[in-house]
Amino acid sequence: MNKSSNPITASCRCGQVGFVIRGAPIMHVACYCTSCRTAGREFEQALDSVSVVADDGGTRFVLYRKDRVVQTAGANRLSEHRLKPDSPTRRMVATCCNTPMLLEFTKGHWLTFYRDCLPEAIPALEMRVMTEDKPAAVILPNDLPNYATHSGKFMWKLLASWAAMGFRRPRVTW
Repeated sequence: MNKSSNPITASCRCGQVGFVIRGAPIMHVACYCTSCRTAGREFEQALDSVSVVADDGGTRFVLYRKDRVVQTAGANRLSEHRLKPDSPTRRMVATCCNTPMLLEFTKGHWLTFYRDCLPEAIPALEMRVMTEDKPAAVILPNDLPNYATHSGKFMWKLLASWAAMGFRRPRVTW
């Protein structure tokens, strides 16, 4: 992963919602869980949004520490989407152009940006997770690690980033 502290910008399709992110991502993954696929399909149907779910059923995400993300534009243009009212996972959509932007596990220390909101110069996809939930007809290539659940490597990266933050969980107010 690139350890550069050069900031990158995450933005919606029309540019009215933006974030500045400093530092390297925690990781870049494709998730195949039922929740990610369900939310992605709901975005497409209800919002006439761009597709965030690939043909193979995966949703690409790049995870960043919360303390490295600052919203720079469009806070009033973000709408929260939860699959269940009490879900600790909230997905944020830019209402100006119906772009799925990110998801926040509210009990966690990281933010998970949809890959398409980020510039091209992002480290390559590292792994596929939750592949036990992928569509039955999909056969994944062996070009990357394919984990049936959240792997030890996935959990270790999250833990290491949390330790680097002093085990803090910054609160997101937008």
